[in-house]
Amino acid sequence: MSADRSYYGRPVIKAPVWEAGTAAYLFTGGLAAGTAVLAAGADVVGAERLRRASWLGSFGALLASVVLLIDDLGRPERFHHMLRVAKPTSPMSIGTWLLSAFGPGVGAAAVWELLPARWRSSWPARFLRGLSRVLGLTSATIAPGIATYTAALLSQTAVPGWNEVRQELPFVFAGSAAAAGGGFGMVSAPLAEAGPARAFAAAGAAGELVASRVMERRMGLIGEVYHHGAAGRRRRASELLTVAGLAGTVLVAGRSRAGAAASGAALLAASALQRFGVFEAGVASTKDPRYTVVPQRRRLDDAAEAPTT
Repeated sequence: MSADRSYYGRPVIKAPVWEAGTAAYLFTGGLAAGTAVLAAGADVVGAERLRRASWLGSFGALLASVVLLIDDLGRPERFHHMLRVAKPTSPMSIGTWLLSAFGPGVGAAAVWELLPARWRSSWPARFLRGLSRVLGLTSATIAPGIATYTAALLSQTAVPGWNEVRQELPFVFAGSAAAAGGGFGMVSAPLAEAGPARAFAAAGAAGELVASRVMERRMGLIGEVYHHGAAGRRRRASELLTVAGLAGTVLVAGRSRAGAAASGAALLAASALQRFGVFEAGVASTKDPRYTVVPQRRRLDDAAEAPTT
């Protein structure tokens, strides 16, 4: 038997039971986090229409994430059961608690934005405004965890396509979430108020491109699954759209409403394709035993060659 094969060429580990809904969850969670950070920033600088659009966008993405997560768990009560304990060593447990802490603030901020203007002068509404602002800003501080915990959730599995990129994947997902959040703000807010969205989108897109390049240089053998098949096609499309969205954000989005919308839409699509590409690369890596056997043998050889004391 070849040193890089398994018995009869069969897969060494089982493919993930997760389906396409999980990949969609990766995207909606990142979008909810990115738009929450943008909404909090818009609140601080007084960009009211950008704030409103971003909080509503974050709430919508959060609702989609919860639906997708419950569907992935199979039975709705399993989400509740996961709150019985908190396991710092379990990304799924930490993610469940992060979502539970993140949701109320986003929901409160969205409820305030949906209140009719004629009700906002009453004292209950003013109280709700103060409470929703505090809760919303608190959710924004939790948002980076929401954007990146899914990277830990994937990379702490035995799936080689995810485990081998565990150091870089959180940075890729963080940049992708920021680009998506900024892109959503550029699509939904008027040009005069979209300055924070443009800055956020540009920083996120640039960060995602750099992190992706670093990840690809360190991949080694596992890079094959990221460059071929459906995963490769989606990630190449994601990179092209990210570059186009970044260029549009910097060059034309500040002067043209159509340019801002097109650039934002490109970044949103790029973020979704990035998450689906990473997901599909992991699934593909379980089908060829080389991606499990070769890294394991390399680690054993390195351990054998290490000096002993």
